[in-house]
Amino acid sequence: MTVMAERTVQMSVEEFEKIAEVLERESDAVRFEFFDGRIGVKGMTDGDHSEIVRWLQARCMQVRADMWLYGGGELGLKIETYRQGRAKPDAVLAPPKYFAGQGDWANPDRVLMTVEVTSYDSDTNRRDRKEKPAAYADTGIPVYLLIDRDDCTVTVHSDPAPGGYRAVCTVKLGAKVTLPDPVGIELDTEELKDFIR
Repeated sequence: MTVMAERTVQMSVEEFEKIAEVLERESDAVRFEFFDGRIGVKGMTDGDHSEIVRWLQARCMQVRADMWLYGGGELGLKIETYRQGRAKPDAVLAPPKYFAGQGDWANPDRVLMTVEVTSYDSDTNRRDRKEKPAAYADTGIPVYLLIDRDDCTVTVHSDPAPGGYRAVCTVKLGAKVTLPDPVGIELDTEELKDFIR
């Protein structure tokens, strides 16, 4: 029997940003994130994933015309305590033009909500259900919305505190759910059933 040890190599944020810039320029197939000194790889989205983000953009525009839901997973955010992490959420709700001039990794101070739509991959549980809620809460982002295609649920995380969100509400697809203030939107998730395999 062969035993293999997992080795974690710690790197700085600056080293990660240089690596991510080069690798993302060379490949359109993946996006890179940085949590707790480790590089994470996030695969590109499928058509249903994109339709879910489009659906959410339309809902946000109807109720919050003063905000914009930036989608596509291309917007990078500085996250975690002291901004030592980097994430590329599937969507971000923030004021229009807020990200102008901020470069590849933006300050999240005026972000009202981050959104993740699960992908059908092995990292979903660790990345979208554990690491990201903790990181977004530590950063002080008021709402984290997880649209979970594996579990056919929508989970709203709110009231950020160090280590995680104090309020978590999960509903099955088809139910109504409220995104609390400062977002202030009610979602009827029935249509999301059309985008689940």
